[in-house]
Amino acid sequence: MEIIPSRTFFRPGLSLRKGKRFGARTDRWTLLVVGTAILLALPVLTVFATALQPAGAVWRHLVDTVLADYVADSMLLMLGVGAGTLLIGVPAAWLTGVCEFPGRRLFEWALLLPMAIPAYIVAYTYTGLLDFAGPLQTGLREIFGWTRHDYWFPAIRSLPGAVAMLALVLYPYVYLLARAAFLEQSAAVLEVSRSLGAGPWRRFFGVALPLTRPSLIAGVSLVQMEALADYGTVQYFGVGTFTTGIFRVWFGMGDATAAAQLAALLLLFVFALLALERLSRRQARFHHTSARQSRPPRLPLRGRFGGLAVLACSMPLLFGFLIPAGVLAAWAARTAPRVLDERFLHLTANSLLLAAGAAGLALLLALVLAYGRRLRPRPLVRLAVRGAGLGYAVPGTVIAIGVMLPFAAVDRSVDDWARAWFGMSTGLLLSGTLAALLFAYCARFLPVALHSVEAGLTRIRPSMDDAARALGATPRAVLWRVHVPILRGSLLTALLLVFVDVLKELPATLILRPFNFNTLAVRTYELAADERLADSAGYALAIVLAGIGPVMLLSRAIGRARPGQ
Repeated sequence: MEIIPSRTFFRPGLSLRKGKRFGARTDRWTLLVVGTAILLALPVLTVFATALQPAGAVWRHLVDTVLADYVADSMLLMLGVGAGTLLIGVPAAWLTGVCEFPGRRLFEWALLLPMAIPAYIVAYTYTGLLDFAGPLQTGLREIFGWTRHDYWFPAIRSLPGAVAMLALVLYPYVYLLARAAFLEQSAAVLEVSRSLGAGPWRRFFGVALPLTRPSLIAGVSLVQMEALADYGTVQYFGVGTFTTGIFRVWFGMGDATAAAQLAALLLLFVFALLALERLSRRQARFHHTSARQSRPPRLPLRGRFGGLAVLACSMPLLFGFLIPAGVLAAWAARTAPRVLDERFLHLTANSLLLAAGAAGLALLLALVLAYGRRLRPRPLVRLAVRGAGLGYAVPGTVIAIGVMLPFAAVDRSVDDWARAWFGMSTGLLLSGTLAALLFAYCARFLPVALHSVEAGLTRIRPSMDDAARALGATPRAVLWRVHVPILRGSLLTALLLVFVDVLKELPATLILRPFNFNTLAVRTYELAADERLADSAGYALAIVLAGIGPVMLLSRAIGRARPGQ
């Protein structure tokens, strides 16, 4: 029998995480976590610092001319998309979560498929279908012999059109949270309301829907932040929002300070949404059932009510995924001979390598932050991790400006020093390379990986850490030899989600990409901007196909979930 040295014993009830032996190491972990969080917060801090500079002529021109339009259009877009996703997501969540009708199991996961298509790609496909030169209006003119002035057709390239496109793509966020809330509601509460004579509609509007209010507010807040961050759709439709204004000021007027001031104003909108969402959750007190309680019995829908349920669930799936994906497939098949060439393969390789690199870096940073918080749950560490987790709420345009400004300042300083001392120019060491783009991706999409890793760590008992460290393992060894093998599923999920998000990201890539470096998203945008919608279909379809896998993974995880989990 091996004799364990006496120094490995510890008093019962005393956690080794508080012992002196590991104090120095955990202090280094604290510094690492806080330093990483500050670095990731650099883009947002830079934007606010730059916005505090005195206003120039460009900013005064914006205030006098278009700033009010930017505010109004952004508000209308945000409110319209929020209302649209509620109208689509809540009924679908109620039907699939509470009712029983033909095809329910199929719709449970299929309603998530619109998440695989970026909003700007949906906008391109519907523009090709519904525009004046599209097949629908052309067919109507040929059938009825109409001219342009003989009929009215809604303009797809408009603010309502942008609202519709974004709502069709973003409603799964509301659907996910609302369905989870409906599934977790207590069967006893619904049965009591039923015994008091409340019918299905009364139970829905009077009991079930009010209980889901925190989840609905969280889902709508997330949707509205995504709408504020969108660039491809609103730019293509000619809607003047903050994101399009930032691009115009940055590229058209060349004023970094005015662009940062617009970005700071946009961030105030985002932070106001976050504050309202947290305030609503703090004031509300809604208690769900525990995991041990049974789910409420499903409400059977048969006959015409079952047909209406199928129709209600089919419409979002049809318009949000099947029609855009079908149009892209038809266009891609027609244009494949001239599009699928060596350049297509080169762009695909660029996109995949860039997304894989960013996903790997984001996953590594998420591991450091999540494990550091577990190892040293101090208020400072918790605050730092929470601050680093706000990046997903920051639009890609803002992140890109916040990265470009400090990186360009470092490049200028190094170049001036090299010219003064060595008589040579160093060029662009950071701002003109993939390093800036990867850093922006990590700052933007780190929360996606962080949430998955933190959720996995909460399922590992702290006693496993203590046991490993009692045997002499360092905190780093505990992470790599104990936690990482257990977290394989969570790490793979985080890797795939960040991979697809990077693959779809457009505004940050447009601003920060190196010279003569393109991705599938950028090429799709360039061809669509040149009105070559059919030629862009092959590149867009590649992005969609890459996004279906993680959506199916998410659907599978939801299907295995139980109430309270």
